[in-house]
Amino acid sequence: MAQLTFADVLETAAKVRGDAPAISHQGKTRSWADLNRRATNLGAHFLEKGLSPQGKVAIYTYNHMAYNETVFAIAKAGGTHVNVNYRYMEEELQYLLENADTEFVIVHEDFVDRLAKVLGGLPKIKEVLVLNDSGGATHERISGALDYNTLVEIPAPANVQWPERSPDHLMFLYTGGTTGMPKGVMWRQGDLLDKLGGGLAGAGPSSLEELENSLSSGFAPRMLVGVPLMHGTGWFTSLTCLFGGGTTIFLDDTKHFKPADFWTVVEREKPFGASIVGDTFARPLLRELRESEKKYDLSSLIMMVSSGVMWSEETKKGLIEFMPSLMIADAFSSSEALGMGTSITTAAGTMKTGKFMVTPHTRLFDESLEPIETAPGAQGMVGAGGGQPVGYYKDPEKSAKTFVNVDGEIFSIPGDWAEVAEDGVTLNLLGRGSVCINTGGEKVFVEEVEEVIKTYDNVKDVVVVGIDDERWGQAITAVVSTLSGPPAENMETNLITHVKNHLAGYKAPKHVVFVDSVYRSPSGKADYKATKQTVIDALSSS
Repeated sequence: MAQLTFADVLETAAKVRGDAPAISHQGKTRSWADLNRRATNLGAHFLEKGLSPQGKVAIYTYNHMAYNETVFAIAKAGGTHVNVNYRYMEEELQYLLENADTEFVIVHEDFVDRLAKVLGGLPKIKEVLVLNDSGGATHERISGALDYNTLVEIPAPANVQWPERSPDHLMFLYTGGTTGMPKGVMWRQGDLLDKLGGGLAGAGPSSLEELENSLSSGFAPRMLVGVPLMHGTGWFTSLTCLFGGGTTIFLDDTKHFKPADFWTVVEREKPFGASIVGDTFARPLLRELRESEKKYDLSSLIMMVSSGVMWSEETKKGLIEFMPSLMIADAFSSSEALGMGTSITTAAGTMKTGKFMVTPHTRLFDESLEPIETAPGAQGMVGAGGGQPVGYYKDPEKSAKTFVNVDGEIFSIPGDWAEVAEDGVTLNLLGRGSVCINTGGEKVFVEEVEEVIKTYDNVKDVVVVGIDDERWGQAITAVVSTLSGPPAENMETNLITHVKNHLAGYKAPKHVVFVDSVYRSPSGKADYKATKQTVIDALSSS
């Protein structure tokens, strides 16, 4: 287990890497030395203004250079990072900030007015710092708020009493809240460093000497983070890169995902790897390569990582046509469980979508959270061990149902069901139990229905949900957007037939609702609450 902290990594990287770039955005870079200086200034300010031991600092912004330097400043000051979903409206925002016991908020100027509406109900917040990119005095719209960019350039006093560092200090990762209210996943810094600290080359260092040797090795990963840092895939990818002394690269436009922007940044910045989230990102990226008159230089890109949702074999193979040396890593992970399995696709071969190789710390559990034998044909919830979160913040009941001790090892069990394949070492992912549909006495996992629907002509995106139904208990309903134009008159009937031709009849949708755009979070994950409401509204008006 790593015995280092985020602050140890930053200061050692600043010493070893110096003027080398730590972050790149819109062609501008921030060096490791400058990142350390600014994080030190900000951390000292937090302490001066009364940040409590392990006090919570919320980061409420798009992908931004300030995000990573704030995370390191929080670590130096002995605080705890809190991610904020910038798509939340007032009620959701207030819930998260209150649930986290937030003391400081770093907010992008675009969200100042929304934050101002809820501050009156959040008495624990001591200060707001505004990220001002437009040049206006947006911080003046909140009484007492400070301008972030001005503050981080004020040198830290020489007599700062920095708190003692500990790998037990926590960082939070709030879940997206797509199946319920957001929950604060509590990660030890030591465990995150152990999981991600090898800079894509293995386990993290366990001593300062080992860390310095690792950062001096000459290998410095350059990773394009194509998804928001406010979600696990983006944040974990960024941390992996930074822990390896590399360069985290952001898209030029961090407010909107544009495939042309993605490939332009790849061409200019020459990353060796990039992170996305499944077909929501990959299909538009592939379409840009196929339809654009511009021929991008993608020769640097040898790895593409996705986590959180499944994506289709067809799309993976399509990307490899343009980048024959590309390795696609489909990671089976979540906010509260890293390393449940991995599926690798290359030009030489692919694992079928939904199939993952188990890791040495993968086990299956029954509904009573008892471990079961991982024999061929066995079905259970996947549990990941080997250094996982310590629980959900202020939710011991939910923590007890997710984090289970087996023979001294803690396993995180987020609720994903899988079946052991005949080879005994491959998992066939069935789906998340929390969005499983019980229809006519049968259990249906939405992901397998979605994957079949995606293969139908003119389907751009789909989310499948279960709607209360007197006859079926829950009626399987597909919410579909099309690639071009309105759906054909018989598309609903043909889609249902298409599913029946590939899956058991009871897994076919009872209803299909067509929308202009399927509602997803910025990370690409389906928002099942919003989708269900879309279905209810559509069916009630039909």
